[in-house]
Amino acid sequence: MTHRKDDKCIFCKLAGGDIPTNQIYEDGDFKVIMDANPASKGHCIILPKTHAANIFELPEEYCEKIMPVAKKCAAVLMKVLSCDGINILQNNGEAAGQTVFHLHVHLIPRYKDDKVHIKWTEHEATEDLKALAEEIRKGF
Repeated sequence: MTHRKDDKCIFCKLAGGDIPTNQIYEDGDFKVIMDANPASKGHCIILPKTHAANIFELPEEYCEKIMPVAKKCAAVLMKVLSCDGINILQNNGEAAGQTVFHLHVHLIPRYKDDKVHIKWTEHEATEDLKALAEEIRKGF
């Protein structure tokens, strides 16, 4: 696959090897590195070697390959770190918590009683879910 690069993008530089990283995995399309500001011990990020700001810009070929990479790396993290679980997290847009606009997937090992908080307050649905589902289905 052809890799697009944005010379101003820090994650393009990390994925392309222009900046040293603590890499745990690499293939032709992705580099997986230790997060420099980890939420927990072993927190890594998967970086496509092509620039895409978010999931909507990521070419389909990369979309098809990124979850198998996440699964492979998460399994190794679980085994090596003996963590109790793992979050696989990907944010799109500032409102969703995205701070670097190069698509990336977080692999966050979880440990019993850790201080990582990836939670939301559950609310009872106030809209008609059947009608909302129908409206969304029309978007396809």
